[in-house]
Amino acid sequence: MQYTKEIQEIINKIREYQTIIIHRHVRPDPDAYGSQVGLAEIIKHSFAEKSVFVVGDEDISLSFFAKMDEVEDEVYRDALVIVCDTANQARIADERYSTGKELIKIDHHPSVDPYGDIAWVNTEASSTSEMIYELFMHAKESGFKCNDRAASLLYAGIVGDTGRFLFPSSTEKTFLYASDLVTYNFDRTALYDSMYKTKMNVARLKGYILQNFHVSESGVSSIKITMEKLEEFGLTSSETSSIVGILGDIEGIRAWVIFVEEEDLIRVRLRSKGPVINDIAAKYNGGGHPLASGATIYNWDEAEAVIKDLEEACANNQ
Repeated sequence: MQYTKEIQEIINKIREYQTIIIHRHVRPDPDAYGSQVGLAEIIKHSFAEKSVFVVGDEDISLSFFAKMDEVEDEVYRDALVIVCDTANQARIADERYSTGKELIKIDHHPSVDPYGDIAWVNTEASSTSEMIYELFMHAKESGFKCNDRAASLLYAGIVGDTGRFLFPSSTEKTFLYASDLVTYNFDRTALYDSMYKTKMNVARLKGYILQNFHVSESGVSSIKITMEKLEEFGLTSSETSSIVGILGDIEGIRAWVIFVEEEDLIRVRLRSKGPVINDIAAKYNGGGHPLASGATIYNWDEAEAVIKDLEEACANNQ
């Protein structure tokens, strides 16, 4: 197991503070929920006397993970704040993260925005949920305990960010930790069903995408989902998050982008099978992993610029 001074510092700070508030990124995915709430459950199970809260915007499609807490502003005054799975401060859910007494960052994305009094960043980890379990493995000697609820959350986070262990980010350590987590008592079948069930209108949108995608000579595919199209399928922008991987199995596609229009901006979801794309995302108010990133643009002319950059990345990665 990787052991760093940051891990020990985080363990010490968790033991030191009576009040701990855990944040994650906006528009959460399973790893954001899993790492945030999984860590909270470990701390609560280990130290019943501590006050531990989880905060952030709710995602109705992931509400089975947990319900967020309502926290008054004054609670932050003497609190330790931990931010999970968030590379840059602009994406931290709930801006009060900076008002605590001390701030810790735990993340597996490239460190484009250093922040926090303590920052533990491991880009080799498959997920932040994997990092939280690694933290627990080191912290057991300090009295930390994991329960079934925490294990199910961390397992879900790992499953979500590895694409059910299909992505190359899945390492020997990932499988080792997953094998540990499944020894706890939770229903994996029910968990998979909750994570991957597809609403009928989302399925119809997937059908629309599969009928209308095209592939350029360099292997780039792009899809534009306008507000009118969302209304036609009865969907919100956040409900389209599950469609991003739909083009990944199609022969000939090397990188793809899905644009989703909202009232005052356009979400950009980028994926790749080889060409690095997080530098493209960084140009457009975003970031992420080399092969999976997100960004934000504000008009369809910018969308054409994103596609052009993606074409160039694929052409340079033949």
